[in-house]
Amino acid sequence: MERSIIVIGGPTCSGKTLVGIQLAENLNGEIISADSRQIYKYLDIGTAKPTRNELKKVKHHFISELEPDADYDVSKYEKEAHLRIERIFKKNKTPIIVGGSGLYIKALTDGIVETPGKEEKLREKLLKEKEKFGNEFIYNKLKKVDPESAVRMHPSYWKRVIRALEVYYLTGKPISQLHKEQIDTHHYKFEEYILNWSREILYKNIEKRVDKMFDSGLVKEVEVILNKGYSKELNSLNTVGYKETISYLENEISLERAIELIKRNSRRFAKRQLTWFRKNKNNNWIDIHSKKDLNIFTDKLLQKRTK
Repeated sequence: MERSIIVIGGPTCSGKTLVGIQLAENLNGEIISADSRQIYKYLDIGTAKPTRNELKKVKHHFISELEPDADYDVSKYEKEAHLRIERIFKKNKTPIIVGGSGLYIKALTDGIVETPGKEEKLREKLLKEKEKFGNEFIYNKLKKVDPESAVRMHPSYWKRVIRALEVYYLTGKPISQLHKEQIDTHHYKFEEYILNWSREILYKNIEKRVDKMFDSGLVKEVEVILNKGYSKELNSLNTVGYKETISYLENEISLERAIELIKRNSRRFAKRQLTWFRKNKNNNWIDIHSKKDLNIFTDKLLQKRTK
């Protein structure tokens, strides 16, 4: 029997958490977070994790489970998330996927492609090219051999760029092609919804959230993380909000400049998220103009699921 799973995606600051919790409360559900940063402990304010009260209301998975220096990737997430989905179904409860990490959502809905292991000499060669010529250089190499994957990435995510190049050089196929050849082995039907705000309102919401983050103690949060001995070079801290705050704490920029950069980089991040989600033809786009629209969408979805 085919089992149906709701997926609530969208850019940062689009109301995903609110919708997910309302759905879970009414559908006897548990939330599977699809956020590549909320899984880390201590990164609370800067990742806009659900509040303590929200976490008490509904069981959440992949929230504050790992140390910031833990080695974790989308492949591990995909395997563990499917195990948890099965456990939730066995309890006669409803799994609800909520998050803005398009790659994590795609891993769940499409599966992970089996790719070759890394080849040390090739990896070393690509790393040297990155160090010598910069991120843009290796990103442009990927654009030439796998433009479909490149458009879903960004030069700053150089580890993913290098991995995509490795796969191409080792298999002769773009990783995007391997994804298309993937056969789904999970017997789920995914109902995928993307919360789509007008760009102007979304950007205003982002700016308000950033101001709230600093009012809530983002600077102190970052200080605490660094004082625990975690390196500023960690991948988990190479995140909008954290890297700019670290620059402020190291007197590289002013607090005003840090806030300005976080707002700008959050807007850019949201734009990249939307670009990613548009690549998936299975997504149902839900136009949102206010919190009222979020409630209307949630009510309609609940009516559909409880018929």
